[in-house]
Amino acid sequence: MSNQLIIFTRYPEPGKTKTRLIPRLGEEGAATLQHQMTEYTLTHARQLQSLLSLSVAIYFTGGNKSLIQDWLGSDLIYQQQSEGDLGQRMQSAFEQGFIVGIKQAVIIGTDCPELNVAILSEAFTALKRYDLVLGPARDGGYYLIGLSRLVPQLFQEIAWGTSEVFAQTKAIAQKLKLSIHCLPCLDDVDRPEDLYLWQRVISDNNARA
Repeated sequence: MSNQLIIFTRYPEPGKTKTRLIPRLGEEGAATLQHQMTEYTLTHARQLQSLLSLSVAIYFTGGNKSLIQDWLGSDLIYQQQSEGDLGQRMQSAFEQGFIVGIKQAVIIGTDCPELNVAILSEAFTALKRYDLVLGPARDGGYYLIGLSRLVPQLFQEIAWGTSEVFAQTKAIAQKLKLSIHCLPCLDDVDRPEDLYLWQRVISDNNARA
């Protein structure tokens, strides 16, 4: 398939995931949230597959391929994240996809409950016309990045984990004269004060069910 959605996640082992939320939720609660948010994100990915021809690849840390596959299903591609900072790991994931013939690739995490099928579809559509697709997060990072060719500079000299990530990435892209399509600005769930976002999405879904 020429399109690939790459999901970065972590095996929900208590004490090793969502660590910034442990003071509020406890180790078990934080792991449960990671479990739920990964499954929620994957639900959207599977819905997207009914609209577009694409493969879904899970790039994971923690656990092992057998544990992750038993949890999320055997119909997905599984790959351990590479070593290095977030930029190095994303660059490696794009590189692996393009090497095997993927034409358009999008990377997301599992921390953005407002990310939906419509936005994901928009990202892949935009890659037909733009060099780079970015989904800016309200905290200054980004929740989505899409490319149709590897541009290593986008993952270098970035202050990962800060409010400068989106601005720095966009500035590098502009310097390289890449055409950029920006998606709607959304919130991530990273800190205790963000938890209301997840509860709101769950409440809305339950109301529609």
